[in-house]
Amino acid sequence: MAKTTKNKKYTFIDLFAGCGGLSEGFYRQGFKAVAHVEIDHYACETLRERMRYYGYKNIDKEVVEGDITSPDIISRIDEAVNGREVDMIIGGPPCQAYSTAGRVRDKKGMENDARNFLFESYVKILEHYLPKLFVFENVTGLFSAKVGGESILPKVISALGKHYEVISDPEKIVFNTSNYGVPQIRKRIILIGIRKDIKSLNISDIYNSITKTHYDPEMPDSDRKGLKKFVDVKEALGDLPIVYPGQDASTDKFNYPCDNEFLKAIGKPGIHPLMDHICRKHNDVDRERFRVMIKNRWSFGEMRKARPDLEHEHARVFDNSYVVQWWDLPSKTIIAHLHKDGFQFIHPDYEQARTFTVREAARIQSFPDDFVFKGSRGEKYKQIGNAVPCLFAEALAKAAKKALNTIDTL
Repeated sequence: MAKTTKNKKYTFIDLFAGCGGLSEGFYRQGFKAVAHVEIDHYACETLRERMRYYGYKNIDKEVVEGDITSPDIISRIDEAVNGREVDMIIGGPPCQAYSTAGRVRDKKGMENDARNFLFESYVKILEHYLPKLFVFENVTGLFSAKVGGESILPKVISALGKHYEVISDPEKIVFNTSNYGVPQIRKRIILIGIRKDIKSLNISDIYNSITKTHYDPEMPDSDRKGLKKFVDVKEALGDLPIVYPGQDASTDKFNYPCDNEFLKAIGKPGIHPLMDHICRKHNDVDRERFRVMIKNRWSFGEMRKARPDLEHEHARVFDNSYVVQWWDLPSKTIIAHLHKDGFQFIHPDYEQARTFTVREAARIQSFPDDFVFKGSRGEKYKQIGNAVPCLFAEALAKAAKKALNTIDTL
């Protein structure tokens, strides 16, 4: 007789958990976290706050704050797990060492960055628990990242593949989050592994169940059949109150309309607090640059040619240093660098002439409106930029739950 999985809550450990974007998707699909591992203090505070929201009690143990390479890390995770079964491990090492942007900024292309080998810590913990499945997330720069002239990705695949079936086909493992209802063009590698002794399911079945729901702006018309239009910036941010540079439009009582599918997915209608809708200060010259770009629908490069009087005073400024995120398109990829200046995320409203607030960045990453971030404004931007978009994480969680149900019923 087949086993039932009707009310089972599958468990997971989240490594390099950040503020919990990936975990949020798994929570929403009924998974139970048994441990999070994260080094950043403020991200850990955010994780703890969200666990309280979901009713967790043993938060201090289950958020393992510390260096994942430390000798005692597995014993600390063991203490959090407390003998419970671990069905999945999820997470991904910091992407800065693999990102093309990071390598451009570093004279040696990040080859000497210790973060290149943090995947080994992921593998060590994976081999300790040997869960049924894992999900490993990272930037597409992993395809071209090298150390000592040798590509990193084959090393990652080989290490993960010791006990797990893993594939490296770019057609399968690269995902664009805008295809899953996220208002953002964000391409990421997702490596999924299924333990080799599990014969009831193969890895292609899992990838095939991560079903696209939306087409992206670059998708050919022939591939759009049956898919919804991408979620644009207007749908994601259009309901939020106007805020000008240096102002705080956060309020205890904001009337959320939730009048489109995206807003219904991340919030609930009615009067609730609006958090972190605080705008940076901008000088008059930058605001004029914003307005000219918005009015003419220009890139920064086009503005520099047409308006040399608005040329930047610093030599190391590039044509993509200032970017307007247009109402009618998904945003470009939200990045951790957002905590430094935000000029790549200019709000499309001419009158406001400003960059994204923390809450707007969180919306673009599809965080729920009731998600509380801890730390300074800069720390919040950093957490959001490093996160996995929650709605995309939920699509991964749905596929994982379907796979685990199949495994457990056969």
